[in-house]
Amino acid sequence: MTEELEVIDPQERFQEFFKTERYRQRISQLSVTGKTSLMVEFEELLAFDQRLAEDLLENPEEYLRHTNNAAYAQLQIEDQEYAEKIETVTVRIVRLLEAEQLRKLGSDQIGKLIMVEGIVVRSSPVRPMVMQGAFKCKRCGTVIPISQSGPFLKAPFACSSPDCGSKGPFDFVQEESTFIDTQELRLQERPEDLPPGQLPRTLNVKLVGSEIVDLARPGDHVSVVGIVCAVAPTLPGVGKLRTFTLHVDANSTEVLGKEPETSLPSPEEEEKILELAKDPWIHRKIINSIAPSIYGYDHIKEAIMYILFGGVGKTLPDISIRGEMNALLVGDPGTAKSQLLQYVSRVAPRGLYTSGRGTTAAGLTAAVIREKGGGMSLEAGALVLADKGIACIDEMDKMRPEDRVAIHEAMEQHTVSVAKGGIVATLNARTAILAAANPALGRYEPHRTVAENISLPVTILSRFDLIFILRDVPNKETDSKMSEHILGLHRRGLSPVESPIPLELLRKYISYSKGIRPVLTDDALRRLNDFYLAMRSASEAEGSPVAITARQLESLVRTAEARSRAALRKEVTAEDAEAAVAIMKRSLEEVGIDLSSYKMDIDIIMTGKPKSVRDKLQTVLSTLMAMEKDTGLVEKVALLNELETKYKVSRGEAEKLIGQLLREGTIYSPREDYLKKT
Repeated sequence: MTEELEVIDPQERFQEFFKTERYRQRISQLSVTGKTSLMVEFEELLAFDQRLAEDLLENPEEYLRHTNNAAYAQLQIEDQEYAEKIETVTVRIVRLLEAEQLRKLGSDQIGKLIMVEGIVVRSSPVRPMVMQGAFKCKRCGTVIPISQSGPFLKAPFACSSPDCGSKGPFDFVQEESTFIDTQELRLQERPEDLPPGQLPRTLNVKLVGSEIVDLARPGDHVSVVGIVCAVAPTLPGVGKLRTFTLHVDANSTEVLGKEPETSLPSPEEEEKILELAKDPWIHRKIINSIAPSIYGYDHIKEAIMYILFGGVGKTLPDISIRGEMNALLVGDPGTAKSQLLQYVSRVAPRGLYTSGRGTTAAGLTAAVIREKGGGMSLEAGALVLADKGIACIDEMDKMRPEDRVAIHEAMEQHTVSVAKGGIVATLNARTAILAAANPALGRYEPHRTVAENISLPVTILSRFDLIFILRDVPNKETDSKMSEHILGLHRRGLSPVESPIPLELLRKYISYSKGIRPVLTDDALRRLNDFYLAMRSASEAEGSPVAITARQLESLVRTAEARSRAALRKEVTAEDAEAAVAIMKRSLEEVGIDLSSYKMDIDIIMTGKPKSVRDKLQTVLSTLMAMEKDTGLVEKVALLNELETKYKVSRGEAEKLIGQLLREGTIYSPREDYLKKT
């Protein structure tokens, strides 16, 4: 009995597998889609014939040849015409039972079929490779086809024509040779698979075939099924080395998400999503689902909800207006800023987390790298990888100023421009940025302005739609609730609050919502307009500060759009506009209040100096200039006296203002205790 089993031809067995209803259907569909490769799920093959599946894993080269022949034979039965046209069918095996760990690959796996998962860190351009080269004999003109394998192009030894038989020279004939697309990827281990204290390893993957190249982009999580190969590196003039390097010849690649456009929800999930959106309290639910283990901070979680969903970008013929929102959290130590950021980078369909000191301009935008061949190539940085997602930047105040400049362009224009080493490129970085910073003096000083509290330049502050201050103020009631929450969390090892929407579903919900482009209704327009005009008219009176600028109006629109998108609504209602106004007011009140006059003053964020300080500086300057006309050089003591008697500016404050003008270089001191305008 066993003897008979041995005789069964694997190709016939595979063909029986392809004769099952499901695969006959897939094979007959090849001609409709115009494809030449057929996906086979390993589990189905295993269920059909376990021994065959095991043999396939053990010596894949031989068995994959059998599967391709069997699939082609089946295609000839199903669709003779298409079979003649394409000549071969490639079978691509997907989803083996378990993935090998990238760092465990070694001599045991050489020649076996395995599956590895990882992040694509780099992909080469797609290049054609010769499969069968045609060579023309220069003497008699005979064309000789030679099948190619290995890294180098092989020419024939001698002319195949019996009359000629010369040993060359031969010309390569491009028109009669066959080519196939190839690409190389570099895979890196996923951070979650890393053993403690280890650096992530990388592995090169070779892709061959027009249908699997260019599927994965840098930043994607992929699973690759392929054959492990070992190649000896060659040293010029010495020969091949004894230690080999491993790579994987891919048979199939699958992108495992992290990519909002590709992971469409299944019909059941879509039903769940639409069901959720019908809930009148959906916003509350989403806010409660954001980082449920962190206690309180409802307004910040609300802002995070708006960032996750995002507004609608508008592209006009002359300019484009961003839809993504940016927010900054400034807070005392221990207010869970980093935890919130880490959470957001996990839940966002494309999220990245990076922290201040270890982040350089090239790492954020794009690095220009010299390749082996001597050419230059670009490698995408964090903001480019997070395109259409969220970049969370922690400890933003600790970044070097020259690196921080790289973020300016990405925050407002949503591109990253590089001009370096002969490469001039503009890359898309349509990224929402959520940043966190610590106050300059360790704790937030309520009696100083925001610009003095944060060591961030004004140019960056003004690009944030919402800025929130997390202050750690002792308060008996909240403190007791908070300690209960934290201690409960430690005791049970679980979150004390159950998240109303599971994380996976929330991520799908966010991806799904990106397809909706809400439009402002008249009511919403009126609300936003009224608020903006009311705030502007407060600043009309001569000498009062500017409370709001057009940048904030755009932020309001984005916030309102994000809120209606969170409920999967096609239009922005008055209620959305109200919520946007409320959160903007909250942000302005925390940040934009001039402490000497208690009026809203957006200039604190836009220029770093509130109006009251600017007015006083103006007073000092005009007094100095008036006195200069009389005496040429102005004595410091005389100036202080003049300010005190005439303008009621106290000596201490006047000293401070003069110091500020000296620092800014508006006035200078030609000699000790004398001042002059520059």
